[in-house]
Amino acid sequence: MTAVVFIHGTGVREPGFSALAGRFAAGVSALRGGLRVVPYYWGGAHGAALAAGGASLPPATGTGRGPLAPGSGPGDDDTADWAVLYADPYAELALAAAGSAPAEELPPGSVPPDLRVRARLADLLAEGDGPAAELGPGLARAVADLAAHPLLAPAAASLAPDDLAEVAARCLTAQVVAGLLDTDAPLVPVGVTRDAVVGRLAAVLGASARGAERGVRSLALRVASSAASRAVVRRRRALTEAAHPAAGDVLRYLSRGEAVRAGLRALIAGLEPPVAIVAHSLGGIIALDTLVLTPLPQVRLLVTAGSQAPFLYESGSLPSLEHPAPLPAHVPDWLNLYDPRDLLSYLGAGLFPGRVTDIAVDGRQPFPAAHSAYWTNSEVYRQIGERLP
Repeated sequence: MTAVVFIHGTGVREPGFSALAGRFAAGVSALRGGLRVVPYYWGGAHGAALAAGGASLPPATGTGRGPLAPGSGPGDDDTADWAVLYADPYAELALAAAGSAPAEELPPGSVPPDLRVRARLADLLAEGDGPAAELGPGLARAVADLAAHPLLAPAAASLAPDDLAEVAARCLTAQVVAGLLDTDAPLVPVGVTRDAVVGRLAAVLGASARGAERGVRSLALRVASSAASRAVVRRRRALTEAAHPAAGDVLRYLSRGEAVRAGLRALIAGLEPPVAIVAHSLGGIIALDTLVLTPLPQVRLLVTAGSQAPFLYESGSLPSLEHPAPLPAHVPDWLNLYDPRDLLSYLGAGLFPGRVTDIAVDGRQPFPAAHSAYWTNSEVYRQIGERLP
């Protein structure tokens, strides 16, 4: 009888673990009879917990939108709005374009609504990156992209000239800052500097003077970003509190992981071969480290799902093995399941040629939901069932 050891990932605690292990046992047993599913619950004894009850966590604000600057009111902080624009610099233009009337043929002699701003964008392009130099490089490219963007004309048709200039200025500024974030630049300007650039660009694009601070005013954008910010605040506590310490589990394992590995070795020592290990996320790191450090001939198959073990190995962070050392011969066949939408899943075949089989499974969920959708995916169980010893 094949024994299948199931190892959970980060942040899993009871009663959630029992439900997860039960779902896995049902899924794998439906495809292969005669299995003995053996859960390895390490979260209770070896998982992270905040010993002082979360004293290290900054308090959340009442609005869920971050601390306000001195002297500002509850509606003045637009930090969450900028987060939306960094993710999609054209978000405001899209909202404006959606509210424009269907395009109609202009009367003879009339001027297209976007002609003025296009002319000013051409002048701004001639200045290169200079007008936003304190932010970093990228303004000229952002200007060229905006001038050619199909949203510009319909947005111009629905916005007053001053509003269009300000929306365009924020779009350009967001593109520059987003470029810094995409390249992991070590320096990102504070909001005061960013807002000053927005004011300067808005003036160049034809906005009336009204001070340096030009906040994001789109109501729809504010509603969406405020809800997203509140979710982030809730998720931060969920990720770091003792009740669901996902981030803490990773840090604790990497610094004090031997006790978890010892528990797994002891569990496997009591099982008759053949044994397969199926592990999710951090569980895959635990399993691989254990197998690398200690030959366990009972184990004939390692299955990882949503695993960061290949990334840790390549980056020099895997406790048991440092790149470019090869995978020891005693490590069994390794099936690595990954979801292309799961940003916490990595590939092993290119690092260990001939030793790892990478298989993509599509849970049709966006990240981070994709990272938790493996055990409700029938394809995952099919891939495992076909390879069990």
